[in-house]
Amino acid sequence: MATKVPIPKLGQSEETVVIEKWVVKEGDTIKKGDVLFEVETDKAVLEVESQFEGTLLKVVVPAGVEVPVMSVAAVIGDPGEEIPEIEPPKKPEKKEAPAPKPAAPKKDAPKKASATSAAPAAAAPAAPSAVSAPAAPAFKPKPSPRARSFAKKYLIDLDKVTGTGGSSGRVTEADIKRYLEDSGYLDRKITPAAFNMAKKEELHLLEIEGTGDNGRVTMADVKDAAAEKPREFSTMRKVIASRLAMSKQTIPHFYVTVSIDMSCLMEKRKQMKEEDGRAPSVNVFIIKAVAETLKNFPMLNASTDGESVSHKSKVNIGVAVSLEGGLVVPVVRNADKKALDEIDADVAEFAAKARDGKISPDDMKGGTFTISNMGMLGVENFAAIINPGETGILAVSAAIPTPVVKDGEVTVANIMKVTLSADHRAVDGADGAKFLAELKQRLESAEFAG
Repeated sequence: MATKVPIPKLGQSEETVVIEKWVVKEGDTIKKGDVLFEVETDKAVLEVESQFEGTLLKVVVPAGVEVPVMSVAAVIGDPGEEIPEIEPPKKPEKKEAPAPKPAAPKKDAPKKASATSAAPAAAAPAAPSAVSAPAAPAFKPKPSPRARSFAKKYLIDLDKVTGTGGSSGRVTEADIKRYLEDSGYLDRKITPAAFNMAKKEELHLLEIEGTGDNGRVTMADVKDAAAEKPREFSTMRKVIASRLAMSKQTIPHFYVTVSIDMSCLMEKRKQMKEEDGRAPSVNVFIIKAVAETLKNFPMLNASTDGESVSHKSKVNIGVAVSLEGGLVVPVVRNADKKALDEIDADVAEFAAKARDGKISPDDMKGGTFTISNMGMLGVENFAAIINPGETGILAVSAAIPTPVVKDGEVTVANIMKVTLSADHRAVDGADGAKFLAELKQRLESAEFAG
């Protein structure tokens, strides 16, 4: 009996997925555990293995198409077996953000408005024009077939052409000819090779700036215009854009920065390398120090919806890892209870998975606080955006040799600036300052480095 193979839900937040690449093709013999296809989620590209055996009878969802999770991707069965009827995957619906709820009136609110308060609703004059919904756009008829053919032939944007055909204002061939004359199109000059390339790239000729003699459009001009064409975000980039925009719009960030003398810790790492041939990275020490410090600051190891706060019993540190075209945040679980070498092993494993594109949704679940370290890129100072669902993120910069005063003497120390971004709904400024003060003390301590 033919079996429908669904695209599995690979993470809690995924509602849609894109099959990046099919590894097998119709007619291939499939065994359990064979990789069928690679799926692009909002965080990574993952391999999907077959749970069934048989022949791949039909590929239902081609590569590059975004579909809801659990859509039927393929059918596996016996050779020559009848393929069951399958509904094509529905196009994912774009959910609109819910309208904000009106604030509930306070029980102790005064019955009479003060001189500086807003006037009562009953006294406010009606203003329907200010609150009425915008009128729906008028129906725009399709251009005539000859008009579409003309537009394609001459590389013009039909939306720029005013239609005069019939009572509906349909764009006709005559409208196209009039537009070519009025727009100065007929005076434009373009090399044949440039025209052919513009057609291939589906560019509009009037929107290409000509830099050749007398404004002639050249191949270089077309290449520049093609390079500036909008490119749709990948699934990962779309989710990053959506989540970070939501974070900045809904979470009131505040920022606190301190400078930390890393000289003692870096000297300890140097000794470890000389004795053992290797040492944990500076980032591993920072993860350990942050995890231990968070135990004393539960408001920073929490989540809030603005009305209540949930303090987390575990300290799970998300470590931001930059990839080509995106960002992933694998999680070091129970970081406060792990030794440096255990954290080092976790970070090394995540780095290898990230390089190979093998980071899984499970690797990124359960984070309670995030660290974003750009010190290896030479960044002197920056502020990070809070990961939704958390109340803080630490931005770590490079440790830079800097003149400082110690015991009345000028000396050189390895100074690293760190900036805490905190959610002001759950965290006060003093809490953020105390957290960084304790973190600074811990990282500068010879005992911690030892």
